[in-house]
Amino acid sequence: MNIMDFNVKKFAADAGTFLSRAVQFTEEKLGQAEKTELDAHLENLLSKAECTKLWTEKIMKQTEVLLQPNPNARIEEFVYEKLDRKAPSRMNNPELLGQYMIDAGNEFGPGTAYGNALIKCGETQKRIGTADRELIQTSAINFLTPLRNFIEGDYKTITKERKLLQNKRLDLDAAKTRLKKAKVAEARAAQLNTSQPEENNIMVNVSYMLNLLHVKWLKIWAEEVTKSEQEVRITQSEFDRQAEITRLLLEGISSTHAHHLRCLNDFVEAQMTYYAQCYQYMLDLQKQLGSFPSTFLSNNNQSSSTPAPSVSASSVLASGSASLPSVSNSVNTSGFSELKASSGSRKARVLYDYDAANSSELSLLADEVITVYSVPGMDSDWLMGERGNQKGKVPITYLELLN
Repeated sequence: MNIMDFNVKKFAADAGTFLSRAVQFTEEKLGQAEKTELDAHLENLLSKAECTKLWTEKIMKQTEVLLQPNPNARIEEFVYEKLDRKAPSRMNNPELLGQYMIDAGNEFGPGTAYGNALIKCGETQKRIGTADRELIQTSAINFLTPLRNFIEGDYKTITKERKLLQNKRLDLDAAKTRLKKAKVAEARAAQLNTSQPEENNIMVNVSYMLNLLHVKWLKIWAEEVTKSEQEVRITQSEFDRQAEITRLLLEGISSTHAHHLRCLNDFVEAQMTYYAQCYQYMLDLQKQLGSFPSTFLSNNNQSSSTPAPSVSASSVLASGSASLPSVSNSVNTSGFSELKASSGSRKARVLYDYDAANSSELSLLADEVITVYSVPGMDSDWLMGERGNQKGKVPITYLELLN
């Protein structure tokens, strides 16, 4: 029963406070009550915090669009994040394109020029897709997460304390209003004449009784002066304390800007790494495609306004099987299969130039002769090649086995 009485009293007190704040807020909006203004420094800090929150949200959302243009994928990631579950891994657009190119190249035949080029383009696209994943992951950790932590953490705390400061200001102004009314009532009570009239007239006596009741009512207000003054002192102290707490939080916005600046540098560095990787991948791909014999590229050049350079009969004869890969394709395929099945080595002539993509591969020059052999576990499209003391992987589509 005591607990219930306490809850009822607390509820009544909270309701009274809420009603008092609502009345004060309404009267301020109507211009019927005075309002305590915040100092200029605190107002500037509040404006700076609001501006920081606004632009941080815009930058964060647009960065998410940049990293993941697909809105459905963003929604899916958001849902899984809220459910605290890991989103299923899916191929991104470059990886999907790369896989299609590789499948098409294998379908057309890796021994053909077009099939080999598709496979190389597909591998490059998949490398770009991997770099894209690394960019998204790095940006999410080093850039988006700190911005989101500010919006969902620090700024929510600032908003909470700012709302509490607003309530303390309303309490203070409501107390000032009550004190002002009590003083006015006290002054009016002091001016009223409370002496009993000499004439024994009914109307005079009624007037006297009304004045006496009025005086007593005014004295009640007068007794509120001391109570109201004490209330003003308490609410003023609480308001000043809350204003100091809010000010300290808001001054931390400068530290937030410094932290976001470091995060921005990390984001720029991640982008620089990503674009540098993509440039290097495409540069290597361009070199590989450019090393193809001119006869492989003649189909594209025939529709061009610039005539393709003529190929003499001697150069065609010198190029041998390089200019006619389809003729020797079946022979080479069977020869490579036999070589892979055995543990021996064979001599092979290089059909056209090849630039190694990394240190595990061996660069080739057209028409040179190298030694090739198979290594267990190696991809079916590659062999190990040796030229003197140099050794590395070489693609079989660039080779012709010699008897």
